[in-house]
Amino acid sequence: MIFSLDIKWVYDNISIVSETEREFVMTTFDFNDGNGPVPAHQHLNGGGWVANTATVEDTAYVGPCARVYGNAEVSENARVYGNAEVFDNAEVYDNAWVFDNAQVCDNAWVGGDVLVFGDVLVFGNALVGGVARVCDNALVGGDARVYGNALVCDNAMVCDDAKVFEDAWVTGNAKVSGNAMVYGNAEVSGNAKVFGDAEVTE
Repeated sequence: MIFSLDIKWVYDNISIVSETEREFVMTTFDFNDGNGPVPAHQHLNGGGWVANTATVEDTAYVGPCARVYGNAEVSENARVYGNAEVFDNAEVYDNAWVFDNAQVCDNAWVGGDVLVFGDVLVFGNALVGGVARVCDNALVGGDARVYGNALVCDNAMVCDDAKVFEDAWVTGNAKVSGNAMVYGNAEVSGNAKVFGDAEVTE
């Protein structure tokens, strides 16, 4: 009975409901991750659905069709919009933009002034930072690092402990894996594979 009266008091006395009070007035949402409807709320900056287990700072933007769930974090001036999803223990921070159908999951980190868009998947313990761009159908996973002014696009894949940085490009169906490094002004494209302890630079 007291709980019902408290909810009525929230509706009767607060014209602008804060994030904490919105959680108090319980709502649920199904993120289609196999867990069914879970406690969630719509982020005040953008209206996208955020699971109550996730953390999104007030300064961050989550667009109306974007989703943040699991134990994910979106902070500072980061923007997640379009049909993008951030979930599991992933973090998107600084001024990073994740949009279109991009997904950031597992323990991946996306920060800096990065753009991640298209049908990209950033997963595992991967890090995308600096002013890097990852787009189209690219995959960045494992313990890979993509940073600096690097570009990974098309159907390219960067995985394992590989690093792509500075002004390097990985495009086409190229794959960079193992402990390989691609940096400088190097371009790896077509069906090229760079693996092991190889270094490609220019």
